Amino acid sequence: MKNVAIFASGSGSNAQAIIEYFRKKGKDPVKLILSNNPNAYVLERAKQLGVESFVFSREDLYNKPTVLEVLKAKKIDFIVLAGFLWLIPASLLEEYRGKIVNIHPALLPKYGGKGMYGMRVHEAVIANKEKETGITIHWVDEKYDHGDIILQVSCSINPTDSPEQVAAKVHELEHYYYPIEIEKLII
Repeated sequence: MKNVAIFASGSGSNAQAIIEYFRKKGKDPVKLILSNNPNAYVLERAKQLGVESFVFSREDLYNKPTVLEVLKAKKIDFIVLAGFLWLIPASLLEEYRGKIVNIHPALLPKYGGKGMYGMRVHEAVIANKEKETGITIHWVDEKYDHGDIILQVSCSINPTDSPEQVAAKVHELEHYYYPIEIEKLII
């Protein structure tokens, strides 16, 4: 089983779901949680779950080898993006090509790209009167929300659903399917 690092910028509910999924199976592949946000709740989740964390700056990611050095020092084989809002730089893509996955809270290519994350996605889905939405798990490349799709799962939207209700449906899909797909990829 590969050693996994999770990159997250916010709450970290997907990171927690992934860690708990594996622990229920007696496995512990997540060795590190990295965040570009020193105030992200994912860091508190990491502490509560006993997973080492590392906070980095834009400079550390894009102009210095800091993040890559940390990943190598921890013998990380696979990277999971779980609500990480920055584009992955070429240096990490070169080192981890075909070993970085992301989850997006919509059915790509719809509602993807720079600035389309979290409630912004769900608000756009509602504003466009979509009848369904869902999740997309995909490989990471040089563009936001662009890499080859691994899995898409949809859910229906009721005409009366609020963005918060849509978000709850999507989170349920994320927390169920993302750990399962990650497991298939790291065995």
